[in-house]
Amino acid sequence: MHSTPWWSRPMSRRDGLRLGVGGLAGGSFLELCRLVQSAGASENSAHSVPRKTPSNCILIWMDGGPSHFETFDPKPEAPSEIRGEFSPISTNVPGISISEHLPQLAKIADKYAILRSVCHNQGNHGAGNHYMMTGAPPRIPVGCGAFVSFHPSMGAVSSHERFAPHGLPGYFALAGMTRSGGPHFLGAKYAPFVVTDDPNGANFRVRDLAIPSGIDESRFQMRRDLRGRIDRMPRIDDPAAADPVKVIDGYYEQGYKLVTTPQAQKAFDIASETASMRDAYGRTSFGQQALLARRLVESGVPFVTINNGGWDDHSAIFDSLKTRLPAWDQTLAALVSDLDARGLLETTMVLALGEFGRTPKISTLPGAAKGGRDHWSSSMSIFFAGGGTPGGQVVGSTDRLGHSAFDRVLSPENFVSTVYTKLGIDPGMHFITPAGRPTFLVSDPTPIKELMG
Repeated sequence: MHSTPWWSRPMSRRDGLRLGVGGLAGGSFLELCRLVQSAGASENSAHSVPRKTPSNCILIWMDGGPSHFETFDPKPEAPSEIRGEFSPISTNVPGISISEHLPQLAKIADKYAILRSVCHNQGNHGAGNHYMMTGAPPRIPVGCGAFVSFHPSMGAVSSHERFAPHGLPGYFALAGMTRSGGPHFLGAKYAPFVVTDDPNGANFRVRDLAIPSGIDESRFQMRRDLRGRIDRMPRIDDPAAADPVKVIDGYYEQGYKLVTTPQAQKAFDIASETASMRDAYGRTSFGQQALLARRLVESGVPFVTINNGGWDDHSAIFDSLKTRLPAWDQTLAALVSDLDARGLLETTMVLALGEFGRTPKISTLPGAAKGGRDHWSSSMSIFFAGGGTPGGQVVGSTDRLGHSAFDRVLSPENFVSTVYTKLGIDPGMHFITPAGRPTFLVSDPTPIKELMG
Protein backbone atom coordinates (compact mmCIF):
# COMPACT_ATOMS: atom_id res chain seq x y z
CA MET A 1 0.00 0.00 0.00
CA HIS A 2 1.06 3.63 -0.52
CA SER A 3 2.34 5.46 2.55
CA THR A 4 0.80 8.76 1.43
CA PRO A 5 -2.76 9.47 0.31
CA TRP A 6 -3.40 9.26 -3.43
CA TRP A 7 -4.24 12.93 -3.80
CA SER A 8 -0.75 14.01 -2.57
CA ARG A 9 1.13 11.87 -5.10
CA PRO A 10 1.83 12.47 -8.80
CA MET A 11 -1.33 11.62 -10.72
CA SER A 12 -1.56 8.08 -12.13
CA ARG A 13 -4.04 6.54 -14.54
CA ARG A 14 -5.95 4.97 -11.67
CA ASP A 15 -6.20 8.39 -10.05
CA GLY A 16 -7.66 9.70 -13.29
CA LEU A 17 -10.39 7.12 -13.02
CA ARG A 18 -11.02 8.14 -9.39
CA LEU A 19 -11.62 11.68 -10.62
CA GLY A 20 -14.27 10.40 -13.02
CA VAL A 21 -12.40 10.87 -16.29
CA GLY A 22 -12.80 7.17 -17.03
CA GLY A 23 -16.58 7.25 -17.09
CA LEU A 24 -16.90 8.31 -20.70
CA ALA A 25 -17.74 5.07 -22.45
CA GLY A 26 -21.07 4.18 -20.84
CA GLY A 27 -22.38 2.34 -17.83
CA SER A 28 -22.55 -1.14 -19.28
CA PHE A 29 -18.83 -1.18 -20.04
CA LEU A 30 -17.98 0.10 -16.56
CA GLU A 31 -20.03 -2.71 -15.08
CA LEU A 32 -17.96 -5.17 -17.08
CA CYS A 33 -14.79 -3.45 -15.89
CA ARG A 34 -15.80 -3.79 -12.26
CA LEU A 35 -16.38 -7.48 -12.87
CA VAL A 36 -12.90 -7.81 -14.34
CA GLN A 37 -11.32 -6.70 -11.06
CA SER A 38 -13.21 -9.35 -9.08
CA ALA A 39 -13.25 -12.20 -11.56
CA GLY A 40 -9.94 -11.85 -13.42
CA ALA A 41 -9.39 -13.05 -16.95
CA SER A 42 -7.68 -16.02 -18.54
CA GLU A 43 -6.23 -15.92 -22.03
CA ASN A 44 -4.70 -19.37 -21.68
CA SER A 45 -6.66 -21.51 -24.07
CA ALA A 46 -4.52 -24.44 -25.10
CA HIS A 47 -5.51 -24.50 -28.73
CA SER A 48 -8.39 -24.02 -31.10
CA VAL A 49 -9.16 -25.55 -34.45
CA PRO A 50 -10.33 -22.91 -36.94
CA ARG A 51 -12.62 -23.98 -39.75
CA LYS A 52 -12.71 -22.57 -43.26
CA THR A 53 -16.32 -21.44 -42.85
CA PRO A 54 -17.15 -21.27 -39.12
CA SER A 55 -20.77 -20.65 -38.32
CA ASN A 56 -22.34 -17.95 -36.19
CA CYS A 57 -25.11 -18.83 -33.77
CA ILE A 58 -28.49 -17.46 -32.71
CA LEU A 59 -29.57 -19.30 -29.58
CA ILE A 60 -33.23 -18.90 -28.60
CA TRP A 61 -33.25 -19.83 -24.94
CA MET A 62 -36.75 -20.96 -23.91
CA ASP A 63 -36.31 -20.33 -20.23
CA GLY A 64 -38.45 -22.47 -17.95
CA GLY A 65 -38.36 -25.61 -20.08
CA PRO A 66 -40.77 -26.00 -23.04
CA SER A 67 -42.99 -29.05 -23.34
CA HIS A 68 -41.80 -31.47 -25.99
CA PHE A 69 -45.34 -32.91 -26.23
CA GLU A 70 -46.84 -29.58 -27.28
CA THR A 71 -44.03 -28.61 -29.68
CA PHE A 72 -41.81 -31.09 -31.52
CA ASP A 73 -42.62 -34.54 -30.09
CA PRO A 74 -46.38 -35.06 -30.00
CA LYS A 75 -47.71 -38.42 -28.81
CA PRO A 76 -51.15 -38.85 -30.46
CA GLU A 77 -51.40 -42.53 -29.56
CA ALA A 78 -50.80 -42.00 -25.84
CA PRO A 79 -53.65 -41.86 -23.31
CA SER A 80 -55.38 -38.47 -23.01
CA GLU A 81 -53.72 -37.63 -19.68
CA ILE A 82 -50.39 -37.84 -21.51
CA ARG A 83 -51.06 -36.71 -25.08
CA GLY A 84 -52.85 -33.53 -23.97
CA GLU A 85 -55.25 -31.33 -25.96
CA PHE A 86 -53.18 -30.65 -29.08
CA SER A 87 -53.07 -32.74 -32.24
CA PRO A 88 -50.08 -33.28 -34.52
CA ILE A 89 -49.88 -31.97 -38.08
CA SER A 90 -47.79 -33.21 -40.97
CA THR A 91 -44.83 -31.19 -42.19
CA ASN A 92 -43.42 -30.79 -45.69
CA VAL A 93 -41.17 -33.76 -44.91
CA PRO A 94 -43.02 -37.11 -45.03
CA GLY A 95 -43.05 -38.89 -41.69
CA ILE A 96 -42.31 -35.84 -39.52
CA SER A 97 -45.15 -34.39 -37.46
CA ILE A 98 -45.14 -31.50 -35.00
CA SER A 99 -47.73 -29.58 -32.98
CA GLU A 100 -50.80 -28.19 -34.73
CA HIS A 101 -49.87 -24.76 -33.34
CA LEU A 102 -46.62 -24.66 -35.35
CA PRO A 103 -48.01 -24.49 -38.92
CA GLN A 104 -45.35 -22.12 -40.29
CA LEU A 105 -42.53 -24.33 -39.09
CA ALA A 106 -44.34 -27.33 -40.54
CA LYS A 107 -43.99 -25.72 -43.99
CA ILE A 108 -40.18 -25.51 -43.76
CA ALA A 109 -39.29 -28.74 -41.94
CA ASP A 110 -36.80 -29.51 -44.69
CA LYS A 111 -34.65 -26.63 -43.38
CA TYR A 112 -34.14 -27.88 -39.81
CA ALA A 113 -33.53 -30.95 -37.68
CA ILE A 114 -35.27 -31.98 -34.47
CA LEU A 115 -33.34 -33.61 -31.63
CA ARG A 116 -35.69 -35.76 -29.58
CA SER A 117 -33.28 -37.81 -27.49
CA VAL A 118 -31.10 -35.40 -25.49
CA CYS A 119 -31.54 -36.01 -21.78
CA HIS A 120 -29.81 -35.41 -18.44
CA ASN A 121 -30.39 -35.72 -14.71
CA GLN A 122 -30.70 -32.10 -13.61
CA GLY A 123 -34.38 -31.49 -12.94
CA ASN A 124 -34.34 -27.94 -11.63
CA HIS A 125 -34.01 -24.68 -13.52
CA GLY A 126 -30.62 -23.56 -12.22
CA ALA A 127 -28.82 -26.85 -12.77
CA GLY A 128 -30.55 -27.68 -16.04
CA ASN A 129 -29.82 -24.24 -17.42
CA HIS A 130 -26.14 -24.58 -16.55
CA TYR A 131 -25.82 -28.02 -18.11
CA MET A 132 -27.43 -27.07 -21.43
CA MET A 133 -25.71 -23.66 -21.71
CA THR A 134 -22.21 -24.92 -20.90
CA GLY A 135 -22.08 -28.67 -21.53
CA ALA A 136 -20.88 -29.12 -17.94
CA PRO A 137 -23.08 -30.41 -15.12
CA PRO A 138 -23.03 -28.25 -11.98
CA ARG A 139 -20.52 -29.39 -9.37
CA ILE A 140 -22.85 -29.12 -6.40
CA PRO A 141 -26.65 -29.23 -6.00
CA VAL A 142 -28.23 -25.89 -6.84
CA GLY A 143 -31.71 -24.49 -6.42
CA CYS A 144 -34.29 -23.77 -9.09
CA GLY A 145 -33.88 -20.01 -8.93
CA ALA A 146 -30.09 -19.99 -8.85
CA PHE A 147 -27.87 -18.14 -11.31
CA VAL A 148 -25.15 -20.77 -11.61
CA SER A 149 -21.62 -20.35 -12.98
CA PHE A 150 -19.19 -23.24 -12.71
CA HIS A 151 -18.06 -23.19 -16.35
CA PRO A 152 -18.03 -20.74 -19.29
CA SER A 153 -21.14 -20.61 -21.46
CA MET A 154 -21.10 -21.30 -25.17
CA GLY A 155 -21.50 -17.62 -25.92
CA ALA A 156 -18.57 -16.61 -23.72
CA VAL A 157 -16.29 -19.25 -25.24
CA SER A 158 -17.33 -18.14 -28.70
CA SER A 159 -16.41 -14.55 -27.83
CA HIS A 160 -13.05 -15.75 -26.47
CA GLU A 161 -12.21 -17.73 -29.60
CA ARG A 162 -13.87 -15.71 -32.34
CA PHE A 163 -13.56 -12.16 -33.67
CA ALA A 164 -16.34 -9.65 -34.32
CA PRO A 165 -15.52 -6.76 -36.67
CA HIS A 166 -16.21 -3.01 -36.39
CA GLY A 167 -15.70 -2.88 -32.63
CA LEU A 168 -18.74 -5.07 -31.99
CA PRO A 169 -18.65 -7.43 -28.99
CA GLY A 170 -18.49 -11.10 -29.89
CA TYR A 171 -21.41 -12.10 -27.67
CA PHE A 172 -24.78 -10.43 -27.26
CA ALA A 173 -27.69 -11.28 -24.98
CA LEU A 174 -31.06 -9.82 -25.91
CA ALA A 175 -33.72 -9.23 -23.25
CA GLY A 176 -31.27 -10.07 -20.46
CA MET A 177 -28.60 -12.66 -19.74
CA THR A 178 -29.56 -16.25 -19.08
CA ARG A 179 -28.89 -17.79 -15.67
CA SER A 180 -25.68 -19.49 -16.77
CA GLY A 181 -24.74 -17.35 -19.75
CA GLY A 182 -21.62 -15.85 -18.18
CA PRO A 183 -17.89 -16.36 -18.79
CA HIS A 184 -16.81 -17.81 -15.41
CA PHE A 185 -13.00 -18.24 -15.38
CA LEU A 186 -12.56 -16.66 -18.81
CA GLY A 187 -13.18 -13.30 -17.18
CA ALA A 188 -15.68 -10.49 -17.56
CA LYS A 189 -14.19 -9.43 -20.88
CA TYR A 190 -16.14 -12.30 -22.43
CA ALA A 191 -19.46 -11.64 -20.71
CA PRO A 192 -22.32 -10.80 -23.07
CA PHE A 193 -23.20 -7.28 -24.08
CA VAL A 194 -26.75 -7.22 -22.72
CA VAL A 195 -29.42 -5.34 -24.68
CA THR A 196 -32.43 -4.92 -22.40
CA ASP A 197 -34.08 -2.24 -24.55
CA ASP A 198 -37.12 -3.50 -26.47
CA PRO A 199 -36.55 -3.35 -30.26
CA ASN A 200 -40.32 -3.44 -30.70
CA GLY A 201 -40.53 -0.01 -29.10
CA ALA A 202 -41.29 3.05 -31.17
CA ASN A 203 -37.96 4.72 -30.37
CA PHE A 204 -35.63 1.77 -29.92
CA ARG A 205 -32.15 2.90 -29.00
CA VAL A 206 -29.50 0.84 -27.26
CA ARG A 207 -28.20 2.65 -24.23
CA ASP A 208 -24.50 3.54 -24.21
CA LEU A 209 -24.25 3.17 -28.00
CA ALA A 210 -24.69 6.83 -28.83
CA ILE A 211 -22.88 10.00 -27.80
CA PRO A 212 -24.75 11.31 -24.73
CA SER A 213 -27.19 14.11 -25.40
CA GLY A 214 -25.69 17.53 -24.68
CA ILE A 215 -22.21 16.45 -25.80
CA ASP A 216 -21.33 17.11 -29.42
CA GLU A 217 -18.83 14.98 -31.33
CA SER A 218 -15.92 17.43 -30.94
CA ARG A 219 -16.39 17.61 -27.18
CA PHE A 220 -16.64 13.84 -27.01
CA GLN A 221 -13.34 13.54 -28.89
CA MET A 222 -11.72 16.06 -26.51
CA ARG A 223 -12.72 13.90 -23.55
CA ARG A 224 -11.29 10.86 -25.27
CA ASP A 225 -8.01 12.72 -25.88
CA LEU A 226 -7.89 13.80 -22.23
CA ARG A 227 -8.26 10.25 -21.06
CA GLY A 228 -5.57 9.19 -23.54
CA ARG A 229 -3.13 11.67 -22.01
CA ILE A 230 -3.91 10.36 -18.53
CA ASP A 231 -3.35 6.83 -19.79
CA ARG A 232 0.19 7.78 -20.78
CA MET A 233 1.08 9.07 -17.30
CA PRO A 234 3.62 6.96 -15.40
CA ARG A 235 2.30 4.57 -12.85
CA ILE A 236 3.41 4.92 -9.23
CA ASP A 237 3.95 1.59 -7.49
CA ASP A 238 1.49 0.21 -9.99
CA PRO A 239 2.90 -2.90 -11.73
CA ALA A 240 1.22 -3.78 -14.99
CA ALA A 241 0.14 -7.19 -13.78
CA ALA A 242 -1.90 -5.62 -10.99
CA ASP A 243 -3.12 -2.52 -12.80
CA PRO A 244 -6.89 -2.74 -13.37
CA VAL A 245 -6.69 0.29 -15.63
CA LYS A 246 -4.63 -1.70 -18.12
CA VAL A 247 -7.24 -4.43 -18.04
CA ILE A 248 -10.14 -2.08 -18.77
CA ASP A 249 -8.46 -0.06 -21.54
CA GLY A 250 -9.88 -2.48 -24.08
CA TYR A 251 -13.40 -1.81 -22.84
CA TYR A 252 -13.08 1.92 -23.34
CA GLU A 253 -11.65 1.43 -26.82
CA GLN A 254 -14.50 -0.92 -27.68
CA GLY A 255 -16.94 1.62 -26.29
CA TYR A 256 -15.55 4.38 -28.48
CA LYS A 257 -15.73 2.13 -31.54
CA LEU A 258 -19.34 1.20 -30.85
CA VAL A 259 -20.31 4.84 -30.48
CA THR A 260 -18.35 6.17 -33.47
CA THR A 261 -18.12 3.35 -36.04
CA PRO A 262 -20.87 3.54 -38.70
CA GLN A 263 -20.90 -0.24 -39.26
CA ALA A 264 -21.46 -0.90 -35.56
CA GLN A 265 -24.25 1.65 -35.37
CA LYS A 266 -25.86 0.21 -38.50
CA ALA A 267 -26.20 -3.23 -36.89
CA PHE A 268 -28.67 -1.79 -34.38
CA ASP A 269 -30.64 0.29 -36.88
CA ILE A 270 -33.67 -1.96 -36.94
CA ALA A 271 -35.82 0.96 -38.11
CA SER A 272 -34.11 0.70 -41.51
CA GLU A 273 -35.84 -2.63 -42.12
CA THR A 274 -38.91 -2.52 -44.35
CA ALA A 275 -42.32 -2.60 -42.71
CA SER A 276 -43.07 -5.87 -44.49
CA MET A 277 -39.93 -7.50 -43.07
CA ARG A 278 -40.74 -6.33 -39.55
CA ASP A 279 -44.29 -7.62 -39.97
CA ALA A 280 -42.98 -11.00 -41.18
CA TYR A 281 -41.04 -11.48 -37.95
CA GLY A 282 -43.99 -10.29 -35.88
CA ARG A 283 -44.51 -6.99 -34.12
CA THR A 284 -43.69 -8.45 -30.72
CA SER A 285 -40.67 -8.12 -28.48
CA PHE A 286 -39.53 -11.62 -29.40
CA GLY A 287 -40.17 -11.06 -33.11
CA GLN A 288 -38.10 -7.89 -33.24
CA GLN A 289 -35.35 -9.41 -31.05
CA ALA A 290 -35.04 -12.19 -33.63
CA LEU A 291 -34.78 -9.59 -36.40
CA LEU A 292 -32.12 -7.70 -34.43
CA ALA A 293 -30.26 -10.99 -33.91
CA ARG A 294 -30.24 -11.53 -37.66
CA ARG A 295 -28.79 -8.04 -38.17
CA LEU A 296 -26.07 -8.75 -35.59
CA VAL A 297 -24.89 -12.03 -37.12
CA GLU A 298 -25.13 -10.39 -40.55
CA SER A 299 -22.65 -7.81 -39.19
CA GLY A 300 -20.28 -10.57 -38.05
CA VAL A 301 -21.23 -11.18 -34.41
CA PRO A 302 -20.46 -14.86 -33.66
CA PHE A 303 -23.00 -15.52 -30.90
CA VAL A 304 -26.37 -13.99 -29.99
CA THR A 305 -28.68 -15.32 -27.30
CA ILE A 306 -32.35 -14.35 -27.11
CA ASN A 307 -33.57 -14.91 -23.58
CA ASN A 308 -37.17 -15.97 -24.27
CA GLY A 309 -38.71 -16.74 -20.88
CA GLY A 310 -42.08 -17.93 -19.64
CA TRP A 311 -42.08 -21.62 -20.61
CA ASP A 312 -42.47 -23.00 -17.07
CA ASP A 313 -46.07 -24.14 -17.55
CA HIS A 314 -46.96 -25.89 -14.29
CA SER A 315 -50.62 -24.94 -14.79
CA ALA A 316 -52.95 -23.86 -17.60
CA ILE A 317 -50.41 -25.11 -20.15
CA PHE A 318 -52.84 -25.51 -23.03
CA ASP A 319 -54.43 -22.08 -22.68
CA SER A 320 -50.96 -20.55 -22.39
CA LEU A 321 -49.53 -22.29 -25.45
CA LYS A 322 -52.61 -21.69 -27.61
CA THR A 323 -51.84 -18.01 -27.19
CA ARG A 324 -48.06 -18.19 -27.28
CA LEU A 325 -47.15 -20.75 -29.93
CA PRO A 326 -48.65 -19.13 -33.05
CA ALA A 327 -46.59 -15.92 -32.67
CA TRP A 328 -43.49 -17.90 -31.65
CA ASP A 329 -43.98 -20.16 -34.68
CA GLN A 330 -44.24 -17.13 -36.98
CA THR A 331 -41.03 -15.57 -35.66
CA LEU A 332 -38.88 -18.69 -35.74
CA ALA A 333 -40.06 -19.64 -39.23
CA ALA A 334 -39.44 -16.08 -40.46
CA LEU A 335 -35.91 -16.07 -39.01
CA VAL A 336 -34.93 -19.35 -40.66
CA SER A 337 -36.54 -18.40 -43.99
CA ASP A 338 -34.97 -14.93 -43.97
CA LEU A 339 -31.49 -16.28 -43.27
CA ASP A 340 -31.97 -18.84 -46.02
CA ALA A 341 -33.11 -16.20 -48.53
CA ARG A 342 -30.04 -14.07 -47.73
CA GLY A 343 -27.64 -16.98 -48.13
CA LEU A 344 -26.79 -16.84 -44.42
CA LEU A 345 -28.38 -20.05 -43.17
CA GLU A 346 -25.43 -22.18 -44.26
CA THR A 347 -23.20 -20.22 -41.88
CA THR A 348 -25.70 -19.36 -39.15
CA MET A 349 -27.06 -21.83 -36.63
CA VAL A 350 -30.51 -21.22 -35.19
CA LEU A 351 -31.15 -23.18 -32.00
CA ALA A 352 -34.27 -23.26 -29.84
CA LEU A 353 -34.32 -25.11 -26.53
CA GLY A 354 -34.71 -24.81 -22.79
CA GLU A 355 -33.24 -26.54 -19.77
CA PHE A 356 -35.44 -29.67 -20.00
CA GLY A 357 -38.81 -30.97 -21.19
CA ARG A 358 -42.06 -31.46 -19.25
CA THR A 359 -43.64 -34.40 -17.44
CA PRO A 360 -45.56 -36.98 -19.46
CA LYS A 361 -48.56 -36.93 -17.15
CA ILE A 362 -50.56 -33.73 -16.95
CA SER A 363 -50.69 -32.53 -13.36
CA THR A 364 -52.71 -30.04 -11.38
CA LEU A 365 -50.95 -27.99 -8.74
CA PRO A 366 -52.80 -27.26 -5.50
CA GLY A 367 -55.05 -24.30 -6.13
CA ALA A 368 -54.53 -24.39 -9.90
CA ALA A 369 -57.69 -24.39 -11.98
CA LYS A 370 -56.18 -26.11 -15.01
CA GLY A 371 -53.56 -28.75 -15.58
CA GLY A 372 -49.95 -28.28 -16.54
CA ARG A 373 -46.72 -30.21 -16.87
CA ASP A 374 -43.82 -30.14 -14.45
CA HIS A 375 -40.02 -30.33 -14.85
CA TRP A 376 -38.71 -33.37 -16.73
CA SER A 377 -35.09 -33.88 -17.75
CA SER A 378 -35.42 -37.45 -19.05
CA SER A 379 -36.69 -36.17 -22.40
CA MET A 380 -36.78 -32.92 -24.33
CA SER A 381 -36.78 -31.57 -27.88
CA ILE A 382 -34.23 -29.25 -29.50
CA PHE A 383 -34.72 -27.29 -32.71
CA PHE A 384 -31.49 -27.16 -34.76
CA ALA A 385 -31.21 -25.32 -38.08
CA GLY A 386 -28.42 -23.93 -40.21
CA GLY A 387 -24.65 -24.04 -39.98
CA GLY A 388 -24.48 -26.83 -42.52
CA THR A 389 -27.00 -28.98 -40.63
CA PRO A 390 -28.90 -31.41 -42.88
CA GLY A 391 -32.57 -30.49 -42.57
CA GLY A 392 -35.68 -32.62 -42.79
CA GLN A 393 -34.61 -35.11 -40.16
CA VAL A 394 -35.42 -36.23 -36.64
CA VAL A 395 -32.49 -37.45 -34.56
CA GLY A 396 -33.37 -39.97 -31.87
CA SER A 397 -36.72 -40.65 -30.27
CA THR A 398 -38.52 -40.95 -26.97
CA ASP A 399 -40.56 -43.95 -25.87
CA ARG A 400 -44.24 -44.20 -26.80
CA LEU A 401 -45.32 -42.13 -23.80
CA GLY A 402 -42.61 -39.46 -24.16
CA HIS A 403 -41.22 -40.52 -20.82
CA SER A 404 -37.56 -41.09 -21.67
CA ALA A 405 -35.06 -40.77 -24.47
CA PHE A 406 -35.22 -44.17 -26.12
CA ASP A 407 -33.32 -44.37 -29.39
CA ARG A 408 -29.96 -42.65 -30.07
CA VAL A 409 -29.71 -41.32 -26.50
CA LEU A 410 -27.61 -38.14 -26.42
CA SER A 411 -26.16 -35.92 -23.70
CA PRO A 412 -25.84 -32.14 -23.26
CA GLU A 413 -22.12 -32.67 -23.92
CA ASN A 414 -22.92 -34.06 -27.37
CA PHE A 415 -25.19 -31.13 -28.13
CA VAL A 416 -22.71 -28.49 -26.96
CA SER A 417 -19.83 -30.20 -28.76
CA THR A 418 -21.86 -30.02 -31.98
CA VAL A 419 -22.39 -26.30 -31.53
CA TYR A 420 -18.70 -25.69 -30.81
CA THR A 421 -17.59 -27.72 -33.82
CA LYS A 422 -19.85 -25.73 -36.11
CA LEU A 423 -18.56 -22.50 -34.55
CA GLY A 424 -15.06 -23.59 -35.57
CA ILE A 425 -14.04 -24.27 -31.96
CA ASP A 426 -12.45 -27.56 -30.89
CA PRO A 427 -14.70 -28.99 -28.14
CA GLY A 428 -11.77 -31.07 -26.92
CA MET A 429 -9.61 -28.04 -26.11
CA HIS A 430 -8.67 -27.20 -22.56
CA PHE A 431 -8.08 -24.01 -20.62
CA ILE A 432 -5.80 -23.17 -17.74
CA THR A 433 -7.88 -21.42 -15.09
CA PRO A 434 -6.51 -18.51 -13.03
CA ALA A 435 -5.90 -21.06 -10.26
CA GLY A 436 -3.60 -22.99 -12.62
CA ARG A 437 -5.98 -25.89 -13.07
CA PRO A 438 -6.43 -27.45 -16.54
CA THR A 439 -10.11 -27.66 -17.47
CA PHE A 440 -11.58 -29.33 -20.53
CA LEU A 441 -14.05 -27.30 -22.52
CA VAL A 442 -16.34 -30.35 -22.84
CA SER A 443 -15.63 -33.62 -21.04
CA ASP A 444 -17.06 -35.67 -23.92
CA PRO A 445 -16.22 -33.71 -27.09
CA THR A 446 -18.22 -35.97 -29.43
CA PRO A 447 -20.52 -34.04 -31.77
CA ILE A 448 -23.78 -35.46 -33.09
CA LYS A 449 -22.79 -36.95 -36.42
CA GLU A 450 -26.26 -36.66 -38.00
CA LEU A 451 -26.05 -32.88 -37.64
CA MET A 452 -22.60 -32.46 -39.10
CA GLY A 453 -23.48 -32.93 -42.76
